[in-house]
Amino acid sequence: MDKSYIPLYRKYRPQKLDEIVGQEHIKKALTNAIETGRISHAYLFTGPRGTGKTSTARIFAKSLNCEKGPTINPCGKCENCVNITRAIPIDVIEIDAASNRSVNDAEEIIQNVAMAPINSRYKIYIIDEVHMLTPTAFNALLKTLEEPPENVIFILATTEVHKVLDTIKSRCQRFDFKRITTSDIAHHLRYISDKEEINITDDALNYIASNSAGGMRDSIALLDQLSVLNDSEKPIGADDINKLLGRLSFHSLTILFQSVIKSNADSASEILNDIYNQGNEPSQILSNFLEYLRNALIVKSVGENSENVVQLNKEQIKTLAGILKDVETHQIVSLIDKCANYIKELKLSTNPKLWLDVAVLDMANMMENTKLEQLQQRLQTLESGAPQRLSSPYNTPPKPVNKMEGVKHTFTKPEPQIQKVAPVHNEVKAQASVQNSDPPKNEPQATSSAGGDLWAKFLQSVSSFPSRTILKQQAIPVKLTPEEVIIAIKHSTWLKSFSPDGERFPFLQEASKAVFGTEPHIIVREPKQDDMKIQAAPDLTSPKADSTKKKLIINPPQESSEDVDDAIEQFEENEQSKQSVSAETPAKIPLKGSKNPDAAFHSDNVNMVMDLFDGKLIE
Repeated sequence: MDKSYIPLYRKYRPQKLDEIVGQEHIKKALTNAIETGRISHAYLFTGPRGTGKTSTARIFAKSLNCEKGPTINPCGKCENCVNITRAIPIDVIEIDAASNRSVNDAEEIIQNVAMAPINSRYKIYIIDEVHMLTPTAFNALLKTLEEPPENVIFILATTEVHKVLDTIKSRCQRFDFKRITTSDIAHHLRYISDKEEINITDDALNYIASNSAGGMRDSIALLDQLSVLNDSEKPIGADDINKLLGRLSFHSLTILFQSVIKSNADSASEILNDIYNQGNEPSQILSNFLEYLRNALIVKSVGENSENVVQLNKEQIKTLAGILKDVETHQIVSLIDKCANYIKELKLSTNPKLWLDVAVLDMANMMENTKLEQLQQRLQTLESGAPQRLSSPYNTPPKPVNKMEGVKHTFTKPEPQIQKVAPVHNEVKAQASVQNSDPPKNEPQATSSAGGDLWAKFLQSVSSFPSRTILKQQAIPVKLTPEEVIIAIKHSTWLKSFSPDGERFPFLQEASKAVFGTEPHIIVREPKQDDMKIQAAPDLTSPKADSTKKKLIINPPQESSEDVDDAIEQFEENEQSKQSVSAETPAKIPLKGSKNPDAAFHSDNVNMVMDLFDGKLIE
C-alpha cells in the first residue's frame, strides 16, 4: 500500500478563489469583501453537497489570515496557510456539527471564543452541517453570533438550510452555492485526467458529470475509482462505468423500452428476466428505467438538441429520438407515473421480483390504445350517445384479412350491403331473410359464454390485487359457467402460480363461488389456437329474449343497389325525424373498426361474432 497516495478529490481541492469551479457570484462577492475590508462576523454557506462550501470557507480563511494578506491570492506557504491546508486547529477551527451537536459543545465554543487568536488576525470557526445542532445548542450560540468579539468570524455550512433557525440565518450573510453545470464538471475532469494520465473518453467524462447531480467532489471520486481500470491502449468508456457501478446499459434499457411501447408483454417479460438474472436488483432496474423515461421525455419535448440536459451522448439521443417518433408525450408521462408508483411498492414489499414483473407488464399493456387521437375518438363516440366498442386486452378476435388492402378505391355509395328498411312502431329495424344459422364445419363454435361483463365481475371478485392485475394482463377467459370455469394463462410463470397446486388458485375458487354461488370445476391451462376465436354468445335468457332473439346468418344474400339507395334514403328521413322516434332507440351510427353497418344496434359481443363470421343479424 502506497501511504503517500492522496485521493484525487483531496489532491485537486482548490486553494484559491479563482480555482473554484463555478460559483462565479460567490467568488466575486468574497473578492470584493476582501479587497474593500468589509468583513462580516458571520457567514452562512448553503447548497448541495460537493459544490465547494467547505473549500470556499477554507480559502476565505486563508485569504484573511495569510501573512501576506488579507489577499485574494494567499501564498499557501506561510505557517497560517499550511495549518489551514492541513486542518490543524490553531486559529481556524473546523467543527462537524453532526458529531458535536449538543448544548455542551456550543458552550465550549462560546468559552473559547473569548480567547484571542494565537498567530493570526482572526479566529475563524467553520461549523460544517450546522443544521444538525439541537435547538438548545442553536439558542446558546445566538448571542455570540450576534455580537462576537471583534477578531472572531463564524462560517456556517449546511446542505439543509431550511433546518437552520431563522434567528441564526438573520445574523449571517448568506451565500447560496448552485449545482455545478455538467460542462464545467466535464471540463475539470478532463484537466485532472490529463494531469494523472488517465485514458478516458470525453463521453465517459460527460456521463460521470451528468450522474453527479452537480457535485464536483462526487465526480472526482468516481474518476478516481475508474482510474484503476486505466489502460494505455483501450480508453475507459461509458459501459465500463455502468459495469463498475452496477447500472443498466443504455442498450439494455432501450430494448426493454421498445417492447413496452409496442405493448409486447411477452418480449418485455423475457428481456426483464434476462436483466434480472444478470444480478440486477428490482429496485435498481426500475430506478434506471425511470431515469431512462425521464431522458425520453426530455428528448421528445426538446428534440435532439438536449445533449446538455439528458445523460446521453449524441448517438444515444439520435437513437432515442427515432424510437420516440410514434410515441406521444402523455404516454411517456403515464409510464413515468406508473414506474414511480411501483418503485414505492417495491420498497414496502417482501417480494420485490413480483412487483417488478407486474410493473413492466402493466406498463406494456397500458401503452395499447392510449394515443391521444384514439382517446379523442372514444370521447366523441361517448358524447354522440352511440354504444362504444371496447377493445379487450384479454380476448381480442383476429382481424379479418383484407385482400384488397393497399388498393385505392373511389366509392360513390356506402360499401356495406343493407336491405331495405322501414320504420316499425317508430323504430328503425333491418329486414332480412332468415337462413341456416349453423356455422361452417371448419370453424370452431362458441361453446361457452365468457362475456366482458361476466369476466369483469369475475375479476372484481378476486380479492388479491396482485392476482387481479396479473389476470387482467395474462388471462384469457375460455369458459365461465356455473358448472365449469376454463382460464388460459399466457406466461408459464403465472400459469404455474394459478394452477391447482399454485399459491394463487384459492383466489380463483373464491371468485368463482362469488360470481356463480356454486363451486364449479376450475381448469387452468395454456392457451390453444382456437381460444382467441371463442366469443361471447348472446344472452337468450332475459325477459326480452322471446321477442328479440337474434340468429347468426352466414353469407346472407346480397342486396341490390336500389335496395341500398332506399335504405340510405330511409335512414336520412329517420335521422331528420328523431323527435318522433322512441327515446329508447339509439341512433344508427356504424362504429369505427366494424365492417357491419348495424354495429351500433348490437352489443360488443354480438358485433365481434358478426365480424368474425362475416354474418349479420335478423331481427
